[in-house]
Amino acid sequence: MTSTAAARTTSTTATSAPTLWVRLYQLFSVLTALLVLVQFLTAGQLFPQGGPEQLHAAGAIVLHVVSGLAVVAAFVLWRTGGMTTAQAALPVVVFAFTFVQAATGGRTNLAVHVPGAMILTAGAVWQLVTALRPRR
Repeated sequence: MTSTAAARTTSTTATSAPTLWVRLYQLFSVLTALLVLVQFLTAGQLFPQGGPEQLHAAGAIVLHVVSGLAVVAAFVLWRTGGMTTAQAALPVVVFAFTFVQAATGGRTNLAVHVPGAMILTAGAVWQLVTALRPRR
């Protein structure tokens, strides 16, 4: 084997195609970020006159499910060595924080709920960026 052929083999191995679990994690991370955006849009319509409160609540439930599926995919990736513990912890934190947001939702807790939405957004975007970043 020539050195060129060996280099090609090495580079092909280093850039292997993503597994099903990587793709699922990426999909659930994209959907999590999009659902957070939907939550912003429906929340913005709630004020000042009120708006689609049921739509906002239903979106929160879907966000729980999708972010939970991201946790499952991250767990499988972590167990198979495709993700570090720190990388796998991020979707767990995002998932848990969706429940904190649900618990503090409502017009009486906006001083907590709105800043919480900013934190959740940062976590969801961070998760999305790390999910789509090429793996080494």
